[in-house]
Amino acid sequence: MRLVLLGPPGAGKGTQAKRLAERHHVPHLSTGDILRSEVKASSELGRQVDSKMRAGELIDDDTISSVVASRLAQPDAAHGFILDGYPRTIRQANALEGALGSQSLTAVVELMIDEGELFARVEARARVAGSAGARADDNSVTLRKRLVAFIKESQPLSAFYEGRGLLFKTDGSAPVEEIAATIDDHLRTCGGANHPRLPKL
Repeated sequence: MRLVLLGPPGAGKGTQAKRLAERHHVPHLSTGDILRSEVKASSELGRQVDSKMRAGELIDDDTISSVVASRLAQPDAAHGFILDGYPRTIRQANALEGALGSQSLTAVVELMIDEGELFARVEARARVAGSAGARADDNSVTLRKRLVAFIKESQPLSAFYEGRGLLFKTDGSAPVEEIAATIDDHLRTCGGANHPRLPKL
């Protein structure tokens, strides 16, 4: 299964991606996590992106596409993956198709959520930014900036993937288990799940 999860910051992509990765035994590839690990390791890439991430800026298409292509080439992604946070632009989507070569995505799931609820969620996340283990870029200013950037740059992806017959939209404001069941049902219809319905986790 090769799945892309679309949705703005705070829509719940990470929650669903982790669950799907465990359920289908494929890696959850979060571009945010990959970049933060590079920053923590003080790699050349980490030093390049650190200031941009702290400011809530998006990483340029070429850099992030190169990072993702390198990660997809690793052995654990050979039989599938869950991509969370990439692609964000049509240029990145084209780069992903190039990286996959003869393979194709199983599905693209977009978590839809009201803008007002999204801002409430990012504000709630920002309130815990000072707690132990909180992400350095989880503050009100950067979260709002990331949300505005998503709305501006990522919405054309829906039409891009809809045109390829890959897009499936679901209500991201529904309860977590309800969203999970809806995604499972869709994956069964498009051949992304090779097993009967599993009990809820």
